Formats: sequence, C-alpha cells, structure tokens
Amino acid sequence: MVSVMKEKRWVLFKGEDDPTSIPVEWICWLNGQRKKAPTPEEMMELEARRELVRQNVALLKKEEEERRAKEGTRGKPISIGKVGGPDLKSFIQQFPTASEGGKVGEASGPMDGLRDSQEKAAEKEKLDTQFSEPTGSGQTFRPGTWQPPT
Repeated sequence: MVSVMKEKRWVLFKGEDDPTSIPVEWICWLNGQRKKAPTPEEMMELEARRELVRQNVALLKKEEEERRAKEGTRGKPISIGKVGGPDLKSFIQQFPTASEGGKVGEASGPMDGLRDSQEKAAEKEKLDTQFSEPTGSGQTFRPGTWQPPT
C-alpha cells in the first residue's frame, strides 16, 4: 500500500491573530480543499465582488425601510406589542375527528373525551401485541441464514 504524505500548511499571523479574519479561499487552501493558493488578483476580484454584495444589501435595507415608512404614513396601523392570535378552538372544529368519519360538526360533548381515551388505549394494546420484542437468546443464530418474515 502506497501512502501519500499530505502537505502540511499553516498560517503565521502578522499583528491580528483572529482566525475569522482569514479569507475563505485561504482557509480552503490551508485545509487542502484547493490545490493552489489564491493569487493576489483572485483575492482582489473576490473582495470587489464581496463589496458589491455589501452595497446591494445596504441598498435593499434602505428600500425596505423606506417602504415601511410609507406604509406607516398611509394610515396602515402598525401594531406594537402583543398581537392577538387566532381562535384555535373554532379552527379545530372545522376538521372531522376519526370517530365522525368525515362529518364536520360542532364542539364535542364531555363524554367524547372518555370515549377517545378508551379508543386510544385499545389501539395501543393492539399495537403492543402486534409487535413484540424478540424472545430468542441468539444461541442458535447462524450468519447468512436469516430470512425476513413473509
């Protein structure tokens, strides 16, 4: 077996020793994710692209602030603080329960909760008996002979 020694790469900081200040391209080279170190021309091009993105972000933020300011002066109410949420009970009543079989109805009565819990317990018991834990000790197992149940 032929092993290849990986080239060791490291950085010597001049002044600032903050690892987050290293450009991504250099980190990729240090980690061996790129074969050639970034050239000064490539770094200048990438920095110019990053600056353009920063300017676009600043422009979009400014446009968003102006849009919000216009909406606020038009008389559209801007809520401050807590906002009331939807009425969840009326929302839930729109959907049929499993026992109703597709019929949309009003609020359920007090006995429905008891019936639902009894149905859930019976369903859980059915599932428990359907899927039981293995009972074998493994003493008779032979590799390559197991077949899934049909």
